[in-house]
Amino acid sequence: MKDRPIILGIVGDSAAGKTTLTKGIAQVLGKNNVTVICTDDYHRYDRTQRAEMKISALNPDCNYLDIIEQHLALLRSGRSILKPIYNHSTGAFDPPEYIEPRQYVIVEGLLGYSTSRMRDSYDVKTYLAPPESLRAYWKIKRDTRKRGYSEEQVQDQLRQREPDSEAFIRPQRKWADMVVSFYPPDETELEEDNIMLNANLILRPTIPHPDLTTILNSEGNHLGAAIRLGLSRDMGKPVDILEIDGHASLEQVRELEKIMCGEVPYLGQFCSLEGNQELGKLTGTTGETLQSYPLALTQLLITYHMLKAAS
Repeated sequence: MKDRPIILGIVGDSAAGKTTLTKGIAQVLGKNNVTVICTDDYHRYDRTQRAEMKISALNPDCNYLDIIEQHLALLRSGRSILKPIYNHSTGAFDPPEYIEPRQYVIVEGLLGYSTSRMRDSYDVKTYLAPPESLRAYWKIKRDTRKRGYSEEQVQDQLRQREPDSEAFIRPQRKWADMVVSFYPPDETELEEDNIMLNANLILRPTIPHPDLTTILNSEGNHLGAAIRLGLSRDMGKPVDILEIDGHASLEQVRELEKIMCGEVPYLGQFCSLEGNQELGKLTGTTGETLQSYPLALTQLLITYHMLKAAS
């Protein structure tokens, strides 16, 4: 294992699912082994100041990008940082927090790939790109329940932020090793606890992905139509596309787990086959525990790459 921390980046627009994915991976790796950093804490201005200045948090000018660069470099070298904290509930800043890097560092937020110095600090880079209709649905539900906004305020914020999303957030997709999109089979149906979301994973050749061609190939796919691997182009470049439907069965999921868990030392201990009960787990609005196999395989694939980088 490398002496320095292994750093994973998870970037995406507001309410794209970054925190959900981050929490799941941290649970899989063991919370005591993971340090989580949110780049949204590095805003220059609080909520009141942003409103007065008519600038959104998505704008790089509204964030201390140079301090993010410095802190990522320090974390990568194994040194501690004094990290600012932005309170999303109050819109103000809380006292800074002393952060020590653990074996794995997950950095999630809006602008994590904005500069080359930031990008050079990551071992694995993931970008979340759900359909905009689903992201808007998630943002409305989150901000009305947890941040005290009305639905009209959130919809207005989405409209105001759209130019900055297009200018500053979505272009970061091109720097990712993996682009992850969760989406409903029928985009017209957005249910409260829709865990039957499909997953579309764009696997770029910037890092070595597990060889899935032994079970997913042109000569036949014995896993059935629920899990598919194919070649495509994304942003003009050739990529592999792994698609996992929400109705994929446990038996189909286990086939992919066997390949990933057998290829990388130490990964087996994180597989659900080996008794890990945290893969793909979600908490419903009434507190019940739910499981999504597409989410489980996405978490496992990202864990695979983090352990691969550490070996």
